[in-house]
Amino acid sequence: MKFNEQIPVYGNVDFRGNCPLEASEQKAFVKYVRICYPKTYGAIIVHNRNEGKRSFQQTARFKSEGMTKGASDIVIPAKTPFVCEMKRADHTKSSWKDKQQDYLIAAKDCGAFACLALGLDGAIAAFEAWLLTLED
Repeated sequence: MKFNEQIPVYGNVDFRGNCPLEASEQKAFVKYVRICYPKTYGAIIVHNRNEGKRSFQQTARFKSEGMTKGASDIVIPAKTPFVCEMKRADHTKSSWKDKQQDYLIAAKDCGAFACLALGLDGAIAAFEAWLLTLED
């Protein structure tokens, strides 16, 4: 997996080895945010489910309803949105899906805090960096 210089990366880019699947890390991150911030960020955190096989008709319907190809895994729609694509801690076991980098760059260009997180630790580090930007 190659990194894009326009997208900040959080997590240990040098880590190689056994690590949980992306979905497990994502669940853990959402749980962390919901426990730590139950009435604010935890109440509005969203996972965009874009993956999965669909019929042509389902894809057309979902797209017309607002599904966007490449939408990031985690979004917190705050004053400065948190837009985070999660990958496994060992990023060599992950790959970019179609349009994911484009989505992050567009989100960043629109003023969001857009990033790539490697595993749970990377997602928490990104979240904490985002929180600091809100204090400015």
